Formats: sequence, structure tokens, C-alpha cells
Amino acid sequence: MRLFWVGAAALALVMPASAQTLGDEVKEQMPSLMEIYQDFHANPELSFMEVRSAGILAAEARKLGFEVTEKVGGTGIVAVMKNGPGPVVMVRADMDGLPVTEQTGLPGASKVRVTTAEGVETGVMHACGHDTHMTAWVGVARLMAANKDRWSGTLVMIGQPAEERGAGARMMLEDGLYTRFSKPEYALAFHDAAQFPAGWIGYTPGYALANVDSVDITVKGIGGHGAYPQTTKDPIVLASRIVGALQTLVAREISPLDSAVVTVGSFHAGAKHNIISDEAKLQLTVRSYTDAVRDHLLDGIARIAKGEAIAAGMPEDKMPVVTVQKDEYTPATFNTPEFTEEMAAFLKERFGEQRVVRMPPVMGGEDFGRFGREDKSIKSLIVWVGGVPLAEYDAAKKAGRSLPSLHSPFWAPDAPAVISTATEALTAMTMKLMPKG
Repeated sequence: MRLFWVGAAALALVMPASAQTLGDEVKEQMPSLMEIYQDFHANPELSFMEVRSAGILAAEARKLGFEVTEKVGGTGIVAVMKNGPGPVVMVRADMDGLPVTEQTGLPGASKVRVTTAEGVETGVMHACGHDTHMTAWVGVARLMAANKDRWSGTLVMIGQPAEERGAGARMMLEDGLYTRFSKPEYALAFHDAAQFPAGWIGYTPGYALANVDSVDITVKGIGGHGAYPQTTKDPIVLASRIVGALQTLVAREISPLDSAVVTVGSFHAGAKHNIISDEAKLQLTVRSYTDAVRDHLLDGIARIAKGEAIAAGMPEDKMPVVTVQKDEYTPATFNTPEFTEEMAAFLKERFGEQRVVRMPPVMGGEDFGRFGREDKSIKSLIVWVGGVPLAEYDAAKKAGRSLPSLHSPFWAPDAPAVISTATEALTAMTMKLMPKG
């Protein structure tokens, strides 16, 4: 596994003196945390299958004196430490890997292969960095347990399943996360980032990540011989018209001041050169920030599909079938603005202005947003922690080339920098929110 201790040491040199005590504690934990990280990285588990990962988190928390409940919302875990009167703070890490075959070529790369529930054999990789998230979670748990004399309140730490499927947060909430356990006043998380240097911290007040909807359209037709198209109703032609018309949703129906994406990621139809099929299938990803824009996009997709079918002369019983995959809907992540600015100022004071930067919102999805959306009195914040080794970042910028993104088989973050920065940042914010007396 690639190590960047020199870079981490350099970051420590620019830390303000006030941060050194907690920073030193993080440094002491790093050799042990890196062993845990290497284990997580080499043994990723897909969504809904995170049994081993959850077991490691649960065992670590129990050793530290947390009260641990397993199998919350499937494979999720909840670890609670009550330490006197005060606010309830929730710290979350997601646990699932992706059906991606790792191609980093690094020692310790994942060699795991599984057959999915859909019957597809695939490699599995922590291509989104959830292994760094879980490892930093362990680091935060250790530091909070070791410093109980410095904070007062209730700490709720959760290991969440199935973030990549947009289902885990919903499943934990439906399984009584806020009724079986203390409901948080504050919810914190981080995500590693592939767009800026390792050890930097990014924050976005307000909307930070998007609503994500997966939509399937089955376009029906009347099949026949390719030499006699006049006897058919070609679903490929109709589906093509639908794809073209969908582009007007964002271009002509959504305000330029709002953000929206409608991408047709899959178009499948037909089996042979000279056969006009009787069906075509489209798969869409639909992204937005506000509920109003989301509703307009989803309604518009159904309207356009039906309208194009009517224009093509399709009978009522062969109208397109539009299905929104409700179980995998991810709501937009909204960082409570004033709370975010307050925490950003605190992090700048701790890590220095040059390492804490305001970031624009992105159209990626993260179901962490559900935890704050469930009760809008909860102050919620997810921050980015950069993972690109500085030398690689500078070289790519100079050459004008792209870097591997999250979900890439080549994504290899500077794990020590990500884990040490995230552990310290999350611990420091949690302690600030739960001051002693």
C-alpha cells in the first residue's frame, strides 16, 4: 500500500500550535489505523453485504466502551457513548465498496470477486474511498473515548450500509435510528475527494450534493422484418425521439439559475440486423437540488415519453412505461449554512486558511443528506477531505491532464493524509460541539 508519511509530516509542520495536542494523538494512532485501512481496502464488500466491515467497526467500538447495536437497517451499526449532560452528536461513516475491478497496481490492492444479486461476476473495490471513511471513524471513536474528560454529551457513531445504492440511510432511519437511539442535534461526516490535494478540507454551505433518481423507460413498439418497416412501429426510432426531446427539459424548461441533469446512460434494443424489435429500454440518471426542480424533471420525462408515443401513432395500450426507482432515490445533501460557516471558521483556525477551502456544489449524490432531512432541526454537515497526492496533483495540473475520479479503478488516495486529516477534523468538531462544563 502506498504511504505518504513525508507529506503528512509536512502538513503537521504548518499546523497552529493550538492543534498540536490532538494532532499528536492522531499521529500516535496512525500505524494502527493504517493496518485497519489496509484490511478494509483489501476486503471490500458490496452494498447490503457489509457484514465483515460492520463487525470490525462494532468490535473496535465495544473495546472502547461504546454500547453497540448491530444489524440496524440491515448491516448497519450504532455505537453510543453517553458522557454526561449535553448535546447529541452523530458521526457517520459509510461502509460499502463498488463492483469495480481494481487497477491501481499497488501492493494490497483488492483481489475480491463476487457474483452480484443480478448474477454478474465482478471485482470489488473501495473505489469511492469508504475504506478511509471507516478507518477515520475508528480514529474518532478512539480519540473521543480517550478524551472523555474534555467533552460532555452523547456521541452516536454509525456505520451505514448501502450508500452506493442510495438506500442505507433510509433503511437505518426506517429501522428506528432516531427512536431506538438518541436523536442527534448535530450530524457530521466526511467524504474523500479526488479533485484537490491530500489533506485539504473542502466545505459547501447549503446544497452540496444532488438529488439522484434512476429512471427506466420501456418503449413499446410493433416488431417485424427490417425490409418492410411500413408494417411495424419501430421502438428504436421512437426511443431516439424521446432521447432527443428529453434534452429540452433542462435546456428549455428549467431556469438557467437552477441546476439539473438528465442523462440517458443506457439504450438497449434489438437482436439482429434485419429485425425491427418490439421493445427498447432506456436507463436515465436524473439530478437536481430542489424538490420543485426534481418534480418538474420526473413529470416532464413521463410527459415527453407519452407525447412522443402519441405523435408516433402508438395505441394507448402501447404507451411507454416510465418507472422511477424509488428505493434507490438519494435526496440532495444540504449543509446547514450558518453551522457550516461556523465549523469552517473553526477548521481554518485549526488547520490554517490554506488548507480549508470553500467548494462549489456538485451533481454527485450522497445519502447522508437523509439524516438532516428527516428532522430539519438537526444541524448537518459533510465536508470533503482531499485525497490526491500533492505531486500527482501538481503534475496533472501542469500537464493539463485529468486525474482518476471517484469510482475509477485507478483511484488511489493518499490514505494516511486523508485518514489523519479526517480523524482530527471530525474529532475536533465533535469536541467543540460538546464542551465540558
